Amino acid sequence: MALLLASRAVRGLRPRCWASAATIFFAPGHRKPSPINPILIPKTLGTLFSAPIGSPGYHLLALRQTLSLASITSFSSSGNPNKEEDEDEKPWNRRSVASKSSWIDLYLPDSLRPYALLARLDKPIGTWLLAWPCFWSITMAAQPGEFPNLKMLALFGCGAVLLRGAGCTVNDLLDRDIDVKVERTKHRPFASGLLTPYQGVGFLGVQLLLGLGILLQLNNYSQILGASSLLLVFSYPLMKRLTFWPQAYLGLTFNWGALLGWAAIKGNLDPAIVLPLYSSGVFWTLVYDTIYAHQDKEDDLKVGVKSTALRFGVLTKNWISGFGIACIGSLFISGFNAELGAAGQLGWQILTVDLSDHSDCNRKFVSNKWFGALVFSGILLGRLAS
Repeated sequence: MALLLASRAVRGLRPRCWASAATIFFAPGHRKPSPINPILIPKTLGTLFSAPIGSPGYHLLALRQTLSLASITSFSSSGNPNKEEDEDEKPWNRRSVASKSSWIDLYLPDSLRPYALLARLDKPIGTWLLAWPCFWSITMAAQPGEFPNLKMLALFGCGAVLLRGAGCTVNDLLDRDIDVKVERTKHRPFASGLLTPYQGVGFLGVQLLLGLGILLQLNNYSQILGASSLLLVFSYPLMKRLTFWPQAYLGLTFNWGALLGWAAIKGNLDPAIVLPLYSSGVFWTLVYDTIYAHQDKEDDLKVGVKSTALRFGVLTKNWISGFGIACIGSLFISGFNAELGAAGQLGWQILTVDLSDHSDCNRKFVSNKWFGALVFSGILLGRLAS
């Protein structure tokens, strides 16, 4: 019936009306019709039958509604007939806001969200990168044929969350004047005004107090060694202002757990084992954080901060290839024989990363949690088989 009514209306069109119809159906840039939203059809047809059949205004109303139905299939939500509607913007195919939100937005009260964002709880990759060297050394220190100390793994896991959060808080406090000028960081809690520096200092105190509770459960040697790492944590944010090698300083900071994990089990340090392990972590950090720094190199140039991404420039792949070889070599020196899988993952990062593509740099950076897992698996299997 609807088609019959539309055809009756169309038969009464004058030539200029046909021109208008052609403009709608064959507008420049129109490539394919979008599916009709079934929700709008009853409303459209209801309007079509609002004028009595045969009345003077019926044929014009029928044509108007027929063309309106056609326009539903050709116009984007912005009203531009020459622009195709993005799949995610179609009302019947739009993803919910909740699906794009992190668990912080979904489950935490408003008063706690800025603090969770400050500690990067929604981005756990930093915690993994801090925790893996701890897990490596704890597992390496286990007795041959035995599993690593599960209590120590749990303590160091919690400590990694707290220390990473404290490091981010210190970093954002000192860098808030820089963060507002960098696209990727301008929405951080201090830069955006969600938190004041005074609130940040208070939050830092809470994190350090909780971290102290974990540290006090270790032996005396580990307590001194762990407390000394705070010097690195507090000074790291300043390095990007002083040197083109802040990534190397981050490596010294983030891999301190390679020393601390062994000390927590053995009560001492064996330089022949832990120093190569620590060095491998530093070289690993130079690989992944140089890749990460390529996301910000344009903004870094504008604000005047330094990084290995700027230092290496077009030779970056040569440098990080060397660091990757040094990382794997140091792991072998530590006495393990199951790092081939880890070497492959690190090689894949270096060979395939597109340093001009910010999203690809981020993907390769995040993939380092699997490198850490592969090394951990190799150490664990080697220890159990010994």
